[in-house]
Order: sequence, then C-alpha cells, then structure tokens
Amino acid sequence: MTEPGNTSDWRERKKAATRRSIQSHAMRLFLEKGYDATRVEEIAAAAGVSIMTFFRYFPTKEHVAAEDDYDFLITRLVEDSADGEPLVGRIHQALRDGLAQIYATDRQALLDRTRLILTTPALQGRMWQNQAVTQRHIVRALGGQAADKGGELRVKVLVAASFAVATVALLEWAAAPGEGELPDRIDKAFAAFAEGAGEG
Repeated sequence: MTEPGNTSDWRERKKAATRRSIQSHAMRLFLEKGYDATRVEEIAAAAGVSIMTFFRYFPTKEHVAAEDDYDFLITRLVEDSADGEPLVGRIHQALRDGLAQIYATDRQALLDRTRLILTTPALQGRMWQNQAVTQRHIVRALGGQAADKGGELRVKVLVAASFAVATVALLEWAAAPGEGELPDRIDKAFAAFAEGAGEG
C-alpha cells in the first residue's frame, strides 16, 4: 500500500522532471533554430506534452528560457546562513554556493542560457524581473538583522549591490568561459567590491 506522503513525493518528483524536460527541449530548440523562430507548440511536441501542460508550468516562452531553480536555492541558502554574520558575506556565500551547485551539474546549460539571455532583448527584461523578485525574498530573509544593521533600506541596498556584483561575474564568465571558472570569478568580484566600497 502506498503511503500518502510517498504519493505526494512522487507527484512532486514527476512535476520537477516534466519541468526540466520542457526546459531542456526548449533550450535545444532555441540553440538550433533561434529563440524568436521557436514556437511553444514545437517545444511542447519535443517534450512530449500538450500545449495546456506547457502553460501549466510556464506562462510564456520567456519564462521557460529565463527561469530556473537558482532563485529559490539562493533564498534558502541565505535563510540557512548564520545570523549575526556580515550581510554582504552571507549574500556572497549564498550566491557562490548556489551557483556552484548548479554549475557542478549543469555548467553547459547555465552557459547556454546566460548567452541566450545576453543575445535576446526580451529575455534580458525577464532576467532583471526575476532578480528583483529574488532580491525581495532575500531582503525578507535578512529582515531579522535589519534593525541592528541600519534598517531595511541598507539591507535592500546591500542585496541589490551583491546581485550586481554576481551578475558582473556571471556575464564576464559567459563572454569568456575559458578564462576562469565561475565560482572563482564570483569570489574575485566580491573581493573587488569589498576593496572599493568596504563591507560596511
């Protein structure tokens, strides 16, 4: 007899597998045909799902190209980090560890997606929207330190600055992946940020 909890876990795994399959086939088609030339119908057919199923997982073609599990992962890592540590240090470590986890298993997919975003104006807008949402989640996760560390405005500024630092490292890696691996570039970018602006 199947336990209710096991059924729930199976359904979540199935949903996650379907989501990954849709994204994988979509990225292959984007690389082969180009983003603009690829239709949702083609993505659904390649992934073996209906159009209706596609839209249950992704509201638009932009979402399937630009969204991943990174935002959720970063927020969780910040939440799990130690209270009382410097805010920028907590964010830096979460960004680095989160990217390193994805990088270790899906390096090429991360590179392909980043390059696709860089060459597709519609996806650039989606990337910044995704980042804005993630930043709000992280500000809430760090809220316990806001009162002791200069208030919510300071936390928002440090979160936004930290994402800008990580984005510079990511974009430079995407432009020249053979000149240094991504986790190391993030460390160097944060070192430059700390030297120029100070941890505060």
